[in-house]
Amino acid sequence: MEKVISGFLRFKSSEYVQRKQLFADLANGQNPEVLFITCADSRIDPNMVTQTEPGDLFIIRNAGNIVPPHSKQAGGVTASIEFAVAALGVRHIVICGHTDCGAMKGALNPAGLDGLPHVQEWLDHSRAAVDVVKAKHGQATIDELSDVTEENVLLQMQHLRTHPAVLSPLSTGDVDLHGWVYDIEHGTVNAYCEDKKSFVPVEERYADLIQELAAAEESKTA
Repeated sequence: MEKVISGFLRFKSSEYVQRKQLFADLANGQNPEVLFITCADSRIDPNMVTQTEPGDLFIIRNAGNIVPPHSKQAGGVTASIEFAVAALGVRHIVICGHTDCGAMKGALNPAGLDGLPHVQEWLDHSRAAVDVVKAKHGQATIDELSDVTEENVLLQMQHLRTHPAVLSPLSTGDVDLHGWVYDIEHGTVNAYCEDKKSFVPVEERYADLIQELAAAEESKTA
């Protein structure tokens, strides 16, 4: 707790002072472009990884970056998705898994979660990802952790499409879905490429956009 308190004091005396106008603007509302759904794992920092400012990302975090399929039963994830898309008007939704994910390890070995019944039930939302890996490889063990992590991202993207707040703008092109896997050790991100039906380096997946950004930057300095 000492690190948390000392960090707040540094923020108040330096970071906040340097960005006072930003926080003054944010005090009157938010207008994020991206809904970022990722794991609650303490090693994941969406703003650090994407180098974004407060107000840029609307973030949902939970064990396993899970999106339960839509149902009439209210839930925090469902309500947050609905608010982000229908009220805030986000244009992009990123589901970001990560390497060495404890939730995916649990999905691979649900019997090891006997003392954690709520976690066990929550990870039922990832069961189909494990089943896909079993069908592809004939097994689903810790050796297939990276495959399960990727399949889980794709599964949660499918679940997103069951949410009415997402399906409508998705069908009109007003919202785009993105599937990412962040490599903690190497600081890289692989993104799902629909054309190749596989995860590729983010630099490859968004090559056109990166070129546009580089051209825009060059025109500023010309």
